[in-house]
Amino acid sequence: MTVRAIETVGVVGAGLMGSGIAQTCATAGLKTVIRDVADAPLEKAKKAIESSLGKFVEKGKLTDAQRTAALGNLTFTTDLGAAAKNDLVIEAIIEDLDAKNALWKELDGISPPETIFATNTSSLTVAAMAAVTKRADRFVGLHFFSPVPLMALVEVVRTVTTSQETFDAAFAFGRRIGKEPIAAKDTAGFVVNLLLVPYMLDAIRALERGVASVEDIDKGMKLGCNHPMGPLTLADFTGLDICYNVAEIMFREFRETRYAPPPLLKRLILLNQLGRKTGRGFYDYSTNPPVPAPLGL
Repeated sequence: MTVRAIETVGVVGAGLMGSGIAQTCATAGLKTVIRDVADAPLEKAKKAIESSLGKFVEKGKLTDAQRTAALGNLTFTTDLGAAAKNDLVIEAIIEDLDAKNALWKELDGISPPETIFATNTSSLTVAAMAAVTKRADRFVGLHFFSPVPLMALVEVVRTVTTSQETFDAAFAFGRRIGKEPIAAKDTAGFVVNLLLVPYMLDAIRALERGVASVEDIDKGMKLGCNHPMGPLTLADFTGLDICYNVAEIMFREFRETRYAPPPLLKRLILLNQLGRKTGRGFYDYSTNPPVPAPLGL
């Protein structure tokens, strides 16, 4: 089947990633439908997008007319069918294979045969989702990075069944919306997380072993490697629960100890110390600037 150019996009999931993807598509001039299961997350996404676009205008990166046009390209809905009937459908829901596959089965039954499916998964294999559809040749990974409107990269992931035409269309789409796409094989973690997750886990292990303090591990990587933030700060920003879940998925895939979540990470999650979003992780965010949290080490 011939793959047509992507002119309309459906984004399923109105969370941080989904709303960012939708904003980016709409700003690039594509008609974009963003769908969630309830009105509340859609309203939250709409306000977040309006605020984000407003900041772009304030900084001179968009004009008022471009902001208005971007908002005009967006449709917010609870109707899955409205998102399904587009050239491309991007899934950005919870990182749970059963939930994703239930969605893909439903979408596969209501989307036009030529519609391309793309998952924004950060760690699951794309083939595990393509396999439950009847369009494995038109299924790719499009892994964006947060915050999507600011981060330049998108990983374009092909499975063994992804057609060359589908991959080329997805790659061109990445450029069309202003991203720098890179090609990745369908392996858990793709390129970035395959390298990044062990880096953060190794920093936690170094802390457990008493190699250095929270502050000095972060300062060492910032000043020694010119990183914008240290690995423990990065873990807090990402969310320790997300770090743990991604590491577990990758450990199950590769069975290599470097992907196994350290005990300290698990303890912090059990105590709901998930990082910045809960106010405490490796750092205590109740003060400004944050200070290292007592970890009982």
